[in-house]
Amino acid sequence: MGKKKEDGFKIIADNRKARYAYAIDEVLEAGIMLMGSEVKSLRSGKTTIGESYAHAKDGELWLVNSYIPEYTQASRFNHEPKRPRKLLVHKREATRLAAAIQREGMTLIPLKLYFNAKGKCKIEIGVAKGKKLHDKRATEKDRDWQRDKARLIRAKG
Repeated sequence: MGKKKEDGFKIIADNRKARYAYAIDEVLEAGIMLMGSEVKSLRSGKTTIGESYAHAKDGELWLVNSYIPEYTQASRFNHEPKRPRKLLVHKREATRLAAAIQREGMTLIPLKLYFNAKGKCKIEIGVAKGKKLHDKRATEKDRDWQRDKARLIRAKG
């Protein structure tokens, strides 16, 4: 099942490797157009967004390669697990993001999939640039130093 925060958010899927593999410039919340069986399946919490990305097509943003398993009780009205799903953003934001991903090495990566306080399914996407191996090493080194520093402060006080 997903994690529940105090303010009503329920995280369904979290792309934890995205912050390691990509340098994220900007984060944006978007709606996602889903079928009824997809929403029911999301509530069970067995979805993955690790290999997915978003791309612009005809002035709209689409989430590609996200996996939402079939809902067993939906019988013949079920959905396709890896179908492209339309992201709901304002037209101006869609054109701005489409221009951003046209630049060298930029891509749209989903960071979190969650239900907000009103029960609507939302996705947090980030405009990201792929990190090189030395950047990943530097990030890991900095994270280790922060962890060691916190451990030392706890030990002293």
